[in-house]
Order: sequence, then structure tokens, then C-alpha cells
Amino acid sequence: MAELATIARPYAEAVFRVAQPAKLNAWAEILSEMAQVAAVPAFHEIAGNPRFDRAQLTDIFLASLKVSMDAEAKNLLSMLIENGRLSLLQEIEQQFHELKNAFESTADAQIISAFPMADEQVRDLVVALEKKFGRKLIASVSVDAALIGGVRVTVGDEVLDTSVSARLAHMQTVLAA
Repeated sequence: MAELATIARPYAEAVFRVAQPAKLNAWAEILSEMAQVAAVPAFHEIAGNPRFDRAQLTDIFLASLKVSMDAEAKNLLSMLIENGRLSLLQEIEQQFHELKNAFESTADAQIISAFPMADEQVRDLVVALEKKFGRKLIASVSVDAALIGGVRVTVGDEVLDTSVSARLAHMQTVLAA
């Protein structure tokens, strides 16, 4: 949703400036945990309940976290609760992750394979993909038998599809034309 992205951007940029460069990983972990807690439906009910004031809501939220939070993180949480913007946490976390990746010259790579891949195969594929995309890749691998064979790789908005199903779809398009 574009509106949430627009509202979340200043928060993500501010957190990025605070975290850079020494605390990037710590903040990534904190934001991820906060986004997960904020996404829990039971927490939405508590946040919308007028019987809980902001201090109680903050205490409940902090008690739900597994990571320790410094004063800056607690200030962010308090500000989001104060402004009724806890729903932005997932978008803030995503935008922070993108800023972090850009700063570190890395990118997330979603690799979907038709068959399970051995660790060595994944490493070799990632090395080849890093050369192609010109940056370090953080790969996550999943299996989708519908591909029939080959892999589909998504890095940002770029897709490299060498699957058999993609080739068959291309052949169908060519033959139908």
C-alpha cells in the first residue's frame, strides 16, 4: 500500500541514521521482532481497547519481545504507540531492510527450485548469481514442483526464470502467435 510506505519512510530513514553503521544488525533484529509482535491479531485487539492506556500498551509490547531494546528503540516504540502507528512496523522494517541492503551492497535473492538443492549447489548458484547481479546476495531457497525443472530467481524487481515451465509458456506464446 503506497500510503503506508509513504508514512513509514521517514521512520525507517530515521532508524537507519541512528543505526548506521555499528548497530545495523541489532536494529534489523529489533525491527523484525517488533513487526512480528505488532502483526499478532491479539495484540491488535489490545491496542484498540480503550481500557489500556499508552503506558500499559508499551509495557505489554515490551514484555512480548524476545530481544533487548535500548532507549532509542523504546523511544521509537513509544512514539509509534503515541501516534497510533504500530501498524506501520512491518513497512518500517521492510524499508529499513532495503536501506541496510543498499548500504551493505547486498540484496535478497529468492531462489525457487523444482527440486531440493544440496548446500553445495546453492553455494555455486549464489556465486554465479553474485557475478551476474554485481552484489552480495542473501539467498533463501524454496521448492516448487510446478516449475518442472530449473530455477526461478528473484532479486529485487529482477527475475531470472530458467524453469521448464517458463520455457514451455514461452514456446506456447511463440507457437500461438
